[in-house]
Amino acid sequence: MEEKSKSRKRCSFCGRAENEVSLLITGLNGYICNDCAFQAYEITQEAMGGAKKGNLKNLDLKELPKPKEIKEFLDQYVIGQEDAKRFLSVSVYNHYKRLLQEDSGDDVEIEKSNIIMVGSTGTGKTLLARTIAKMLNVPFTIVDATVLTEAGYVGEDIESILTRLLQVADYNVPEAERGIVFIDEIDKIARKGDNPSITRDVSGEGVQQGLLKLLEGSVVNVPPQGGRKHPDQKMIPVNTKNILFICGGAFDGIEKKIAQRLNTHVVGYNAVQNTLRIDKNNMMQYIAPQDLKAFGLIPEIIGRLPVLTYLNPLDRSALRSILTEPKNSIIKQYVKLFEMDGIQLKFRPEVYEYIVDKAVEYKLGARGLRSIVETIMMDVMFDIPSQSVKVYEVTLDYAEKQMAKANISRLQTA
Repeated sequence: MEEKSKSRKRCSFCGRAENEVSLLITGLNGYICNDCAFQAYEITQEAMGGAKKGNLKNLDLKELPKPKEIKEFLDQYVIGQEDAKRFLSVSVYNHYKRLLQEDSGDDVEIEKSNIIMVGSTGTGKTLLARTIAKMLNVPFTIVDATVLTEAGYVGEDIESILTRLLQVADYNVPEAERGIVFIDEIDKIARKGDNPSITRDVSGEGVQQGLLKLLEGSVVNVPPQGGRKHPDQKMIPVNTKNILFICGGAFDGIEKKIAQRLNTHVVGYNAVQNTLRIDKNNMMQYIAPQDLKAFGLIPEIIGRLPVLTYLNPLDRSALRSILTEPKNSIIKQYVKLFEMDGIQLKFRPEVYEYIVDKAVEYKLGARGLRSIVETIMMDVMFDIPSQSVKVYEVTLDYAEKQMAKANISRLQTA
C-alpha cells in the first residue's frame, strides 16, 4: 500500500515516479525531479545569456561611457599619465562604436586601432589595463607575452591568448569575439637586433610572426583547455576581427635608439639649439614607430599596432601622490589590513617623504614604493596583531631603522 502511494507522486515535467528518480522536489501544485531541475537550470542560463554583462545587442550609443568618463574613472586609480589615459579612453570608446556599427548596414567599415603602450617599469601600464577592465561591458583578459613560443616548442602557443579570453567569456564565442586583450611584456618577444635573425628565434621573432594573424583579424582554431595537455580536444574557431589588442612593454634601453634617431635629424647651423630643446630626462615622449623597429619589433607587427602612446617616468610629486591618493593606494591597503584586526594605523607625514626618497633612489617606479613600505611594515605586521594595541603610529625613526636593518641583513646573506 505504501509503494502504491509513492508511485502516485510523479514529476510534473517528465512523468517519472518518485521511485524512478534520485530526488523529487514537492511544489505547491506539482513535483519536479532532479534531472528536470538541472535541465531547467541549463535552459534558463542559455536564455539569460543574452542579458549577461558584455552583450552590446541592446546597448545604445548614448549609454556608452564617453572618453572623458573613461578617463575620469582611470583618474581615480592611476596618477598622472594623461596622454596614455586619453589614448586608451578614445581607443576603447571607438572599440565599442565598432561593435555597434556592425548592424548599421553602412558601406563604411571602421577598422580597429590596436594600441601599443611604451613606458619604463613601474609607470602603470598593467595598472591602466587592470583598471579599465573594471568598467568594461566586454570580456577583458591580460596575458603575458614572455610565456609564448612558436608552435611545437616548450611554452604556450599563441592561440592560448584566445583561450584566456574564451574562459573569461564563459566559452561564449560571440562574446569573446568582441573582447579586449592586453598583451603585457610585448618587448620581451623582440628579436635581438634590427636585422632578421638567421637562426630560429622561437620565443622572439617567431612569436611576433604568430601574433600577426591575431592582431589583423582572422579565424583562429582555439584549444578550449589550452594547447598541449589535451591534444584530443575539439578546437573552437574564433574570429579575431573585432577583438581589440592593447600591448604594453618597458622597452628597456629604447631611449638610446630614440637619442640616436634625434641626433641624426639635427644637422646644420641650428644643431646645438635643437639638441638643447630635447628633454633628456624623458626621452619616451619622442618615441616613433621606427624606434620600435630598431628595438626588434618586426615592421608587420608595428603596422598592426597603429596607436602608439608612451608613459612618463614618475617624478617625486607623482610618487608622493601614488602613495596616498588613489582609491586603492598602498597606504590605504595597509590601513585596511590593520583595521581588520581592530587597529588604527597612522603614518607621520615625514615617513611618506622618506619612502618617496627611497623609491627615487631605487628607480623602480611605483612598484618600488610597495616593496619599501612592505620592508618597513613587516615586523609591525608580525608583532602587533598578537598585542592588545588599538592605535599604532609609524615614525620616521622607526622607518629608517627598519630599512637599515633590512639592508644590513641582505649584505650579510650575500
